Amino acid sequence: MKKLIVILLLIMITVSCNSQKAYSDFDISYSKSGGYAPIYENLLIKGNDVQYSFEGQQKKFKTTFKLSNEEIQNLNQILTQNNFRHIVEDHKKIYDRIAVSINVKNGENSANKTDASMILPQSKKNWDEIVNAFQDIISKNVKNTQ
Repeated sequence: MKKLIVILLLIMITVSCNSQKAYSDFDISYSKSGGYAPIYENLLIKGNDVQYSFEGQQKKFKTTFKLSNEEIQNLNQILTQNNFRHIVEDHKKIYDRIAVSINVKNGENSANKTDASMILPQSKKNWDEIVNAFQDIISKNVKNTQ
């Protein structure tokens, strides 16, 4: 009986660890979360494969799709043109608002930026251009059931 319990426990631990792998195995991620009525929106890009999920406003939605090489190249070009690595975040903490985080793991644009503490004025236009690029990907590829 003890062996059965140990085996079941090991299986549960293994399964729970693998379910989080999708949230760490990506090249580029876009995440939007928080607020008074919290929402959680994730766009994870690995190669040309994309996983999208949305949870909030009493709705839950997940889908996968593919981006073309041109779309990936265009996204990287937007990151480069808007100096993603050099965007300056403010250090003041702001709570109870929806924050956007973007994480690029590879290449010349590799960095992790968030507007959770706001973006300084000199970087605001560049940040908005980058966020709009991700929102365009979502609006073009996700059939909005929200």
